[in-house]
Amino acid sequence: MYAAVRRYSGVTDPVEAGRRVNEGFVPLMRGIPGLLAYYWVDAGNGVMVSTSVFEDESGAEESIRKAADFVRDHLASLLPNPPEVMAGQVVASV
Repeated sequence: MYAAVRRYSGVTDPVEAGRRVNEGFVPLMRGIPGLLAYYWVDAGNGVMVSTSVFEDESGAEESIRKAADFVRDHLASLLPNPPEVMAGQVVASV
């Protein structure tokens, strides 16, 4: 399994960001082969975190590309700062 985590700071409207992600990005994620789980989390204080888990590395990499495009096209005003992006092999899970 592979996971991709993206941390966004300076979020201007977490409620609207969540709505747009749920309505627009979640359907895109469902189309990526090997998707096991996706979460969009409001961590408070203007921070939101997305976590994607895939069967293989190619799915995780595709999710990173799709997220960058979606943020640029639909969330730029709400997520003004570039995300911190991390990805790698899952080495422990429940």
